[in-house]
Amino acid sequence: METTAFFSGSLTLAAPFFLSKSPKEKSISRFSNHDFRFRNRNFIKKPLIWHGKDAIRAQKTILNGDEGFVIEHVPHLTDYLPDLPVYPNPLEKSPAYAIVKQHFVNPEDMVAEEIVVQKNSPRGVHFRRAGPRERVYFKSDEVRACIVTCGGLCPGINTVIREIVCGLNYMYEVDDILGIVGGYRGFYSRNTIALTPKIVNDIHKRGGTFLRTSRGGHDTAKIVDSIQDRGINQVYIIGGDGTQKGAYVIYEEVKRRGLQVAVAGIPKTIDNDIAVIDKSFGFDTAVEEAQRAINAAHVEVESVDNGIGIVKLMGRYSGTDCCLIPESPFYLEGEGGLFEFVEQRLKENGHIVIVLAEGAGQELVAQTMHAIDEKDASGNRLLLDVGLWLSQKIKDHFTKEQKMAVNLKYIDPTYMIRAIPSNASDNIYCTLLAHSAVHGAMAGYTGFTVGPVNSRHAYIPIARATETPNTVKLTDRMWARLLASTNQPSFLRYNEVVQEKIVDKETTEMIDNMRVSSV
Repeated sequence: METTAFFSGSLTLAAPFFLSKSPKEKSISRFSNHDFRFRNRNFIKKPLIWHGKDAIRAQKTILNGDEGFVIEHVPHLTDYLPDLPVYPNPLEKSPAYAIVKQHFVNPEDMVAEEIVVQKNSPRGVHFRRAGPRERVYFKSDEVRACIVTCGGLCPGINTVIREIVCGLNYMYEVDDILGIVGGYRGFYSRNTIALTPKIVNDIHKRGGTFLRTSRGGHDTAKIVDSIQDRGINQVYIIGGDGTQKGAYVIYEEVKRRGLQVAVAGIPKTIDNDIAVIDKSFGFDTAVEEAQRAINAAHVEVESVDNGIGIVKLMGRYSGTDCCLIPESPFYLEGEGGLFEFVEQRLKENGHIVIVLAEGAGQELVAQTMHAIDEKDASGNRLLLDVGLWLSQKIKDHFTKEQKMAVNLKYIDPTYMIRAIPSNASDNIYCTLLAHSAVHGAMAGYTGFTVGPVNSRHAYIPIARATETPNTVKLTDRMWARLLASTNQPSFLRYNEVVQEKIVDKETTEMIDNMRVSSV
């Protein structure tokens, strides 16, 4: 049975390869020198179409759907250094792992990207399961690792730093670990500190980042020069979308120079918008803390007549009367507008709480303020303060036009939320992320990031994780559930609703993928 994959549209990562089972042919793999073996299954590698240096994937045509199996290839040091020696994993002798029945991840273990499939659908894209491998590509006493944090703050950064250090030291007996101070600039500003388990012992109890951070400052040549000059051979980069894109560029330059340097990314964003993975670390803590702000707003507005509470957040949260997000446009005046909804709730309940994502309504604010589109040092679009703008608009509408006295309270806890220590749930999650990154780097993987996919931790090529951001899709049931929970309108005018229903699939996807970057 022939199985063919057609690809179009360039992609910057090494290609996933396409596999299908064949009862007549034995398993084959060009990755036999590390753990890309399928010893117990009969697989045959099917053709890939290449475009220049890049493999190209977008459309997959599968003749026998229930046989289709795609593995997302994670870059490995042996892709460009094929003769690297391998060593037994030190975990074999670790007291902590002495009672573990299976020390190492089975090389055949895969994590499916999609777990809800139809009967005759292809098996789909799979990622390599994270965890310790039987063989490693670094001798413990020859490892010199470094950790850097970049971009905005987020609960849990210090926990990740701590667990990388402790994981390297306790599991792999690595003693030489550097902290790069102040973000990417720290590489070439010679800002480093030695990290040991004792030094990082209690940093998880504090918010922020022990290593400090900055935006921008990414000079690839200078950074890789510094890595090479210092003899660093493992780089752990903690940061958001822009930081991870920078990590991929570093990996590409390391590869071009032929250096035995593993580059591992740990995705960080308080907005929970990293593609592929279930959630980003710090998000549970942020939601918990945001709920305190929302509850405070409820207390304020329920204690006065015609109370209006507006809470501005960095993420997307519910549990309130109205939720406004960047992906869902809204308008203020006229039938079905926000003003009408606020007035209706005030008449029904005597109060209303509006939760506002910082990226919502940016076009409306820009029109009023005649703002210029500016970007920060990381290349993110600088957002206008929609919270203050909306507060003033609502106040003006009801006091001047409706001649109605309102008590408006505006709460902006965004920087308080991102500066707190992570909660117990996020601490556990950060530990798993850090240990997965350490296991991956020691096993020779590079240019990868880690995270849970359908509740199973996996290795994901950095370029795949940064392809497109994770956004709220207005056509999915999740948004419908929120509308049903808050009982708010969609704020789409009738003609827009009709157009939404008849619009073709391509346009719908374009609308769904609309995004405003966060500061």
